[in-house]
Amino acid sequence: MKTLFISDLHLSPDQPELIRLATDFVAQQVNVDAFYIVGDIFNTWLGDDLVPTEFDPFIQALQNLQQQGSKIYLMVGNRDFMLGKDFARRVGGTLLEDPIMIDVYGHKILLMHGDSLCTDDVSYQRYRKVVRNRLLQKLFLAMPLTVRQGISDKIKAKSKQQKQNKPAQIMDVNPAAVRQVMQQYNASLLLHGHTHRPAIHTLQSSQNISNYRIVLGDWQPDASYIEITPEKIRLVDKRLPEGQAILSLN
Repeated sequence: MKTLFISDLHLSPDQPELIRLATDFVAQQVNVDAFYIVGDIFNTWLGDDLVPTEFDPFIQALQNLQQQGSKIYLMVGNRDFMLGKDFARRVGGTLLEDPIMIDVYGHKILLMHGDSLCTDDVSYQRYRKVVRNRLLQKLFLAMPLTVRQGISDKIKAKSKQQKQNKPAQIMDVNPAAVRQVMQQYNASLLLHGHTHRPAIHTLQSSQNISNYRIVLGDWQPDASYIEITPEKIRLVDKRLPEGQAILSLN
């Protein structure tokens, strides 16, 4: 019994090695109860009607995993927030809200992409509120491909320029935002991606009980994933001191 979580693959048609890495990872999985992708599967997503053929092997691997009996769950991120239910259906998966409480072998986990926790980045939070507007998304999807691509390219260029002028700390999660959302959902375990800073953080609650924040890494250049069994949580990432970090659930 195991459940897997990945995030921040940032797949792009012009990075075939990364697509192959992700495809091989999915294809190698067996006896997986559930497979979660917690946002930013793709580096850019212009709509479910415009899926680059370069992603076909990865999509096929997800379809095969689902056909083997694994449940597939998808969450959008800050790069692929236009990903929708049509794509989820294509891979046999379910599109999740952000945030959402899930149950994994009797353990309650608050699952998020993580960008909404970076509240110190005020300009990004304003941008996030605008692009998540349902009406604006419908208008965007009604535009021709060339227009969508042009808008996307301008947004990415502006974002890249802004990041160069932002202190690194404001692009990480805000501790108060973490406490607030965990209290709101009465969660003792938070799992998210987005920041590309893989780690298992121990947090202290007001009752002096340990809570935990687990952060998935990105896939540049190697796979980063979480494996949960009834007994433990294992974060596997080569950037960690021993290549992994383990949290006992007993």
